Amino acid sequence: MTSTPAQGKNLQAQVDSLLQLLHQEPSLRASQDITSVQASLQKAISPIFEIVFAGAFSAGKSMLINALLERELLYSAEGHATGTECYIAYADTDQERVVLTFLSEAEIREQGVALCQKLGLSAAAKAAAHIHQPDEINTLRQGCQEIIQQEGGESKSERAKQAKALDLLMAGFLANRDRVHSTSHATYSMEQFDFSNLQEAAGYARRGSNSAVLKRIEYYCHHPLLQDGNVLIDMPGIDAPVKQDAQLTYTKIENPETSAVVCVLKPALAGDMTTEETQLLETIRSNPGIRDRVFYIFNRIDETWYNSQLRQRLDDLIRRQFWDTPKVHKTSGLLGFYGSQIKHTTERDRFGLDSILAQAVRGIGSQNETPQFVNEFNRYCGSGKFVGSEFKPSVRGYETPEENYVRILREWGLPLLDKLIQDSGIEEFRTSITRYLTEEKRPQLFANLADDLQPLCINLKKHYLGIQRDLDSQPHEIEAMKAQELERLNQELQQVGREFCIHIAEEVNQAVTNSCDAFEIEFRQLQTQMIQRLDELLNTFSVAQAYSRATRSHPRNATAPLIAVLVEALYYLANQLEDVLVKASQKVASHFFAYLMEQVRRSDYYSQLYRLLGNDGGIDQQLKVVEKQVCQALASEARTECDRYVRESPRFYDEGTFSIYQFRETLQQTSQGYDAESMIEAEPAIRQLLKLDFEPKVSKSIRRNFRQTVNQTLKTMLLPMTDEQADRILQQYPNARAYLEQTLEKEAEDKIQQNQRMQEEVEQKIEVYNQAVAGINRCLQAMKLDRHHQLPMIEESDLSVVPISDDVDNLAENTVVSADSDLQ
Repeated sequence: MTSTPAQGKNLQAQVDSLLQLLHQEPSLRASQDITSVQASLQKAISPIFEIVFAGAFSAGKSMLINALLERELLYSAEGHATGTECYIAYADTDQERVVLTFLSEAEIREQGVALCQKLGLSAAAKAAAHIHQPDEINTLRQGCQEIIQQEGGESKSERAKQAKALDLLMAGFLANRDRVHSTSHATYSMEQFDFSNLQEAAGYARRGSNSAVLKRIEYYCHHPLLQDGNVLIDMPGIDAPVKQDAQLTYTKIENPETSAVVCVLKPALAGDMTTEETQLLETIRSNPGIRDRVFYIFNRIDETWYNSQLRQRLDDLIRRQFWDTPKVHKTSGLLGFYGSQIKHTTERDRFGLDSILAQAVRGIGSQNETPQFVNEFNRYCGSGKFVGSEFKPSVRGYETPEENYVRILREWGLPLLDKLIQDSGIEEFRTSITRYLTEEKRPQLFANLADDLQPLCINLKKHYLGIQRDLDSQPHEIEAMKAQELERLNQELQQVGREFCIHIAEEVNQAVTNSCDAFEIEFRQLQTQMIQRLDELLNTFSVAQAYSRATRSHPRNATAPLIAVLVEALYYLANQLEDVLVKASQKVASHFFAYLMEQVRRSDYYSQLYRLLGNDGGIDQQLKVVEKQVCQALASEARTECDRYVRESPRFYDEGTFSIYQFRETLQQTSQGYDAESMIEAEPAIRQLLKLDFEPKVSKSIRRNFRQTVNQTLKTMLLPMTDEQADRILQQYPNARAYLEQTLEKEAEDKIQQNQRMQEEVEQKIEVYNQAVAGINRCLQAMKLDRHHQLPMIEESDLSVVPISDDVDNLAENTVVSADSDLQ
C-alpha cells in the first residue's frame, strides 16, 4: 500500500514557503490563483480520504458498499429513503465498533409530514405531526399497510415504497422513543446498547425501523480497503422525499473535505439519466477538490440482461457521455453481494434461506415475503443467459421460488455462483477501486499538487531571474550610475512629452465622445440654462415695449404693424439668449480646463517632470493660454450661433404648418384696430408664435450644432498645443541636465545601495525557493512520479541560459526549457 513518504513530512511548510514568496510579489500575486494549490495540498497531506457514495435512493449505494467490504453492514431495502449518513472507517480487529446518532423528534415529524403529503394523506399528516399519541400513529401505520396492499406489494410502485418508508419511520420512533431527543441529535456508543461486537450493532442499525430514525451511523471496522485513512460515506438519496435529506448529499459533494465520489446511477433500470442525476454530475464537476476522482457505477445492470432495448440505451449513454473516463463500471450490487455471501453457506441452511437471507427479510419487517435475491437469482437462471455455456439451470413453474433456488444451487453449486459474481461486475469494481486506493491514490494526489505548483514556480523563477538580470545590468559605481542616468535623460524627457500628448488626446477624446462625466455635467447645465432662459423670456415678453421700440424707430408714424413687433421680439430674444450662451460656454471651457489640469498634476509623467526639471516645464502656463483662447473662440461661436436666431425658421411660413396657422390667427386679431391696444390684446398669441419659432432653433443649437462646435474647438486648439509643448520639454535638456547634476550623486549612491539590498533579498528568496522545491521534488521522487512532475530549480547557469527579452511568451518558454535542462 502506497503511503505518504518520510520525505513528505515537511510538505506543508515547503508549499507554504512558496506561497509566502508569491505573496511578497505584488505583480505576481494578483495574477496567480492559489485556490487549487491549497486544495491539492490539503488532499495530499490529509490523513483522511473521504469517498462519498452518491445517487438516487434505491440505486443500490448501500448494497454496493456491502459488496465491496464483503460483509453486511449497511441497511439496504428498495423504496426505503431516509436521511441516514453512514461513515465507514478503519479499525483494528479488536477495536471494531459502531457509533449511532439519532434524528431529533422535530426532524422525524418533518419527514413524516412530507411523506404524508406525497401520499396524499392530508388528514394523516396531523398524526405525523403529533407522534406522541400511539393510537394515531397506529392508525397511520394501518393506512400505510392498506396502501401497500392496494399497490400489490411494498416494492411494486413508487407510492407503495413511500408508504413503506413512512411505516418504518413511525415504527422506528415508537421503538426508540426513549433515545430520541426533542430538538438535538442524541449519540450513543454500541456499549450503551449492550452490543458485544460490531455485527450485533450493525444488525440493530440495519433493521428497517431503526435505520429510519438514525441520523448518522459511524462504523469502525477492519478491512484492507479502509487503510491509509480511506473513509466510505453512504449519503441519502438525491431524490429523497424530504428535500433537506437530499440537500445533505449535495452539501457533502461540495465540501472541500470530499476527496472522491462513487456516483451510483440508475440508467440501467430507468433507461436514461434523471434530472437529479444530471444535477449530481454537475455538482461533482464544480468541486475542484474532487477533480477526476469519480467512479461512475451503473448499478442494477441485471435489468439490461432481460431487456435488449435498455441495454442498447445504456451502451449509447456511456459511449456518448462517459467515453473519456476509465472509471466506468456496470454492476449488480444485489447479486454480487449475496452471491459472495451464499458461497459460504451449505444445503443444510438451504443455501442461506434459513440464515443470511432470513435476516435480510426480517431487517425490512417482512416476514413472509420471498427474499429479493432469490427472485433475482431465479430470474437470472431462467433468462437464457447461459446459452452455449456449461450451465443449464432450469426454473420450474410448479415449484416455489425458494424450491427452485435450493434445487438449482444443489445441482450446479459453487461454479454457478462464481459465474453469477463475475457477471455482477462487483469483482471488477472491487479490483479497480482497491487498486486505485492502495496503489494510485497517493501518487495521483502528489502529482496533482505538483501540476498546480508548476505555474507558480515557473512564474517565481522567471520573476527572480528577471530581477537578477536587471540588477546585473545596473552600474555598480557612482560615476557610472551618474553617466547612465544622464544618458537616459534625453529619453526620459522625450517619454514625458509623449505621455503628455497621449494623455491630453485621450482626455479630449473622452469629452468629444460624451464619456467624460465632468464635462457632461457642465454641458448639461449649459443646456438647462438656455432652456430655462428661453422659457423665462417668452413668459415675460412685453408686446407694449416691443411696440414702443418699433414706433420710436419711425418718428413720422403713430402705428406699427405686427411684422415690426415680431422683428423687435426676434432681436430681443436672440440677444438675451446670446448673453446666456456666451457666459455658459465660457464656464464649460473653464471647468473643463480645471479638470484637465487636475488630471495632469495627478499623472506620473508630471511628477517625473518635476524630478527632472524642478518645475512643470511650462505645462500649467501653456494650458492657461489655450484656455483663454478656447474661451474667446467659444464666445465668438456662441454669438454667431445666437445671431442666426434673428431669422425665422425656414419652415415657419410653410403651408399646412401650425406656425403659419398661428401667424394668420394672430394677424387677424391685431388687424382689428390701429392703436397699440389691439396689438397688446394679442400678446398671448404673439408669445405662442415666438415659442413656435424659437424652441426648435434653441433645441437644435444646444443638442446638435453647438456641441459639435465645442468639440471641434477643443480638438483644434488643444491637440496642436501638446505637440508643441512636447518639443519645448525636450528643448529644456540643458536645464534638466544642470538640475539633475545637483542631486544625481546622492541619488546614484542611494540607488546603488538599494540595488545591493534588492540583490541580497532576491538571493535569499531564491535560496528559500530552492530549499522548498528541492524538498517537494524529493517527495515526488519517493512517490516514483515521472520527471515532468518535478518542479524547476533556479541554478547559477540560468542567468546565462535564459536570454533577456521583453517578450513574455518567449521568456516563459525559455524558462521551461531551462527548468527541464536542470532536471536532466
